[in-house]
Amino acid sequence: MKRLALFISGTGGNALNLLRACREGRVPGQPVLAISSHAKALGIERLRAEGLPVEVLLRSTFEGDEAFSKACFERAEEAGAEVICLCGWLKKLVVPPSWEGRILNIHPALLPKFGGPGMYGMHIHRAVVAQGETESGCTIHLVDNEYDHGHILAQVRVPVRPGDTAEEVQHRVYEQEMALYPETLATYLSRLG
Repeated sequence: MKRLALFISGTGGNALNLLRACREGRVPGQPVLAISSHAKALGIERLRAEGLPVEVLLRSTFEGDEAFSKACFERAEEAGAEVICLCGWLKKLVVPPSWEGRILNIHPALLPKFGGPGMYGMHIHRAVVAQGETESGCTIHLVDNEYDHGHILAQVRVPVRPGDTAEEVQHRVYEQEMALYPETLATYLSRLG
């Protein structure tokens, strides 16, 4: 069973979903640590309430993305993590060769559309609606050194209906995220052996 680190920046919804999927045996992984990039992220207390250790690492306390990333990876390694799952993580990570292919991310859009710097959360859903898209969805991909760029592992599409608000699209996409991330992580971990 692979040991996982969950990286969060917000409410921790995807992290809690993965934690529960692991504990229920749907994912062959064991979360050992969560790292939050925001001191006031709602997910911190939610994950601690589930008994998962959470550390806060603030980008502003480091000199550059490389130093921040190094600290994040060192904490994950100290906890024995073998795989990292980004769960609403909003900070740039500089991925060292030793972690290539071992970091998964969920993105609330159909990459490569609506990816890159500034494309997160409601910004994505507003852009989808504003551009008159007829579908949206979510993507799980491996993380590399470009925003929202790495190898795509899985995607699910959802309709964008005439008159939909960004909030309605967000809700529809989030429902699919809750199913897709655990399923994809389980498949990914089973292939690692």
